[in-house]
Amino acid sequence: MRACHGVLPQERVVGGDFEVSLSVEYDISRAMATDDVADTLSYADLSDLVRREMAVPSNLLEHVAGRIARAIVQRWPEVQSVNLSITKLNPPMGADCDGAGVELYLINDKTQ
Repeated sequence: MRACHGVLPQERVVGGDFEVSLSVEYDISRAMATDDVADTLSYADLSDLVRREMAVPSNLLEHVAGRIARAIVQRWPEVQSVNLSITKLNPPMGADCDGAGVELYLINDKTQ
């Protein structure tokens, strides 16, 4: 996905390509029994939330990851944990690499 994160002014104007990987832990037993989409988390809603947060420019990917994880547990308090990685593809850092990024694992204390 395209977004405008980075500390360099050009990154905030031109933007760059990012890869986001997300998994959430929550109790799926009700959905397993009912086969009803109302009893699970909507992948589309999670994707929309990630897209909205990625559209807000930040200097640091750590900040973006924190915003996304906090927004998920605020919107869905039943989520037990969030595992999220954000990678900036082809970062402007003068190194020969495919990407640089962060990974965050957040445990929702309110479900424990």
